[in-house]
Amino acid sequence: MYVAACLQLRTGADIPLNLDRLEALAERAAGTGAALIATPENTTFLGPSAQKVAIAEPLDGRTHRRLATLARNLRVHLLVGSVAERLDDTRCYNTSLLFGPTGDLLARYRKIHLFDIDLPGGPTFRESAHIAPGDDVVAVPTPLGVIGLSICYDLRFPELYRKLVDAGAEILTVPSAFTLQTGKDHWHPLLRARAIECQSWVLAPAQEGRHDDQGLRHSYGHALIADPWGTVVAECGDGEGFCLAEIDLERVRRVRAAIPVEQHRRLN
Repeated sequence: MYVAACLQLRTGADIPLNLDRLEALAERAAGTGAALIATPENTTFLGPSAQKVAIAEPLDGRTHRRLATLARNLRVHLLVGSVAERLDDTRCYNTSLLFGPTGDLLARYRKIHLFDIDLPGGPTFRESAHIAPGDDVVAVPTPLGVIGLSICYDLRFPELYRKLVDAGAEILTVPSAFTLQTGKDHWHPLLRARAIECQSWVLAPAQEGRHDDQGLRHSYGHALIADPWGTVVAECGDGEGFCLAEIDLERVRRVRAAIPVEQHRRLN
């Protein structure tokens, strides 16, 4: 059993400022004893999507090395919800990075499902205009359990989470920047559904509040942790902060033994 923390941030386009605020919040979370700290989607930059390509870095870039140093200094597993990973001059990847307590990069996950939507009465988003989709399903064995990686809009595609569980995942991470309009109706039901159907812990760090990209982005917040029964055991309120919960992997085994859906599956 160990403590996990989900951070709630309000990131903007100022990368050094974002990193300073992240580090201060992560240090506070580590000070409570958290062994796993998870940050939201767009941790290092949330601004105009075209600009994201310009600031994108390779995985060994300066910003990503600073994140590795943070994990090493705090001696925690650090799930950085997403960064802009360089691809070429027109597109980048939206990538989660999982660092170990030594600062080693344990895994990277490139967001598969891209946010191309027209909200009724709201803004239009075309993530695919500047982001390339990933292809790989990523479940990472760690001393804290097998961690399955996903990002934000992936949450609406349960087949991904089924594949993660098939790969051994016990903990599902869903770092997000859910819009206010969709989040108020869909955030909690979708996260609880993934926890219930996958019988897994769900860690959902989140962006919150108005960002500085011309006032177009307003994130819902409510970073939370749900247990394998689908109960929300920790949740953030307004503003930046973090929520904490004890992660008990025996809880996964007990729930899966009580309702053995894996044995009852008829369709694949």
